[in-house]
Amino acid sequence: MEVKEESQAEVDEKHQIVKINHNVSPKGTLRTEDIKCENSFSEDERPADHKRTHSEEKPYTCQQCGKSFTFQSNLIQHKKTHSGEKPQACLHCDKSFPDRSQLKEHMKTHTGEKPYTCHLCGKSFGTKPYLKAHMRIHTGEKPHVCHPCGKSFITAAALKKHTITHTGEKPYTCQQCGKSFGRKVNLKAHMMIHTGEKRHVCHQCGKSFTTAGNLKVHARIHTGEKPYTCHLCRKSFSIESNFKVHARIHTGEKPFVCQECGKNFKSASELMIHMRSHTGEKPYTCHQCGKSFSAESYLKIHARIHTGEKPFTCHVCEKFFISQSNLIIHMKVHKAEELHMCLQCGKCFSMKRHLKKHMITHSEKKPHACSKCEKSFVDKRELETHMRRHTGEKPYICLQCEKSYISEKTLKTHMKVHTEGKPFTCQHCGKSFTVKGTLNTHMRIHTR
Repeated sequence: MEVKEESQAEVDEKHQIVKINHNVSPKGTLRTEDIKCENSFSEDERPADHKRTHSEEKPYTCQQCGKSFTFQSNLIQHKKTHSGEKPQACLHCDKSFPDRSQLKEHMKTHTGEKPYTCHLCGKSFGTKPYLKAHMRIHTGEKPHVCHPCGKSFITAAALKKHTITHTGEKPYTCQQCGKSFGRKVNLKAHMMIHTGEKRHVCHQCGKSFTTAGNLKVHARIHTGEKPYTCHLCRKSFSIESNFKVHARIHTGEKPFVCQECGKNFKSASELMIHMRSHTGEKPYTCHQCGKSFSAESYLKIHARIHTGEKPFTCHVCEKFFISQSNLIIHMKVHKAEELHMCLQCGKCFSMKRHLKKHMITHSEKKPHACSKCEKSFVDKRELETHMRRHTGEKPYICLQCEKSYISEKTLKTHMKVHTEGKPFTCQHCGKSFTVKGTLNTHMRIHTR
């Protein structure tokens, strides 16, 4: 039986590769052109290797980790990640790279060169892979899928970062304080806290930051830029993480679970603050009265008690409040349908728990007893204030005359001396008082 021998032309045609005289060099080099992508090669550039870019063939496998590559040169460069070899050093910074091509791409961060531009939105990038990843934002393509939860991502790096939320793995540990991180870049940024290094400076206000990303976010304070907009309520945010947390208000998603009590939270920071309710940790301390808090935001609100700052105003009655939550609670006073009424005395409360506490006054039950004088109180806070009479502690200080008081209420009463004088005057002797209750007590002198 006669076996038909394929000619080179037939082999080339079979693989959709044809030989043509294309831009013949002075040496008369014959080039090969790939019909699929119109790339051309000289005879020593092995078009057969190029053909693998159109297939999924990856014949070169790393014996250490099992990763496969289309080209042998890529495998050689990959092996350097295991050996730690980085012979290509940047002359501008202390970074090193396994091969010259990576160094070449890195150099663009110093020159600012961004030769790859998106034809849809005009955004430019330093490398072709970054442009390729960016294009998926426009196409909606998310080829990298998380198998445990089914969530998809634009890049393999984003998927790798996400998988840590399932495993809880934090392989990068700070040698100085023991804090661990899921990503090396986060550890590197953290290390600057110990060194005090803040290389990234805002040219408008002079404030310094440990990372370029933090500076970029900060700059939006000056520009007013809020690039992250919720398509459901049109609320905008300057920080992407804040936008993501906000989006969970609409979806109801609470992916962060407390291992102690099973409670769910919208963000990792909310979970971290909650965990302190189990551990009892209160790392944020008021330098004026020594009171400690589990979250920095709680301390910030508390500090307004000492400064007298009340930045939140009711648009109905123009009453001021130290926090937005207090204002929200107050607003219920103006909505009669939301009030909780005491059936015994008709008094109304904006919150059910306040009504519940009030009901104790009718039952004469006072569960909070003082260990020093056996006096009892309806509310735990009243007991705490009372205990200061025994300890002599006076944490509430008048910033105008430095006089101290055991409670916020007595400080507020005192402040009227500076703002309103003494509006309550005795008709018998002309003596004046800051509060009506003190005047009433004084009146008994004249009625004896």
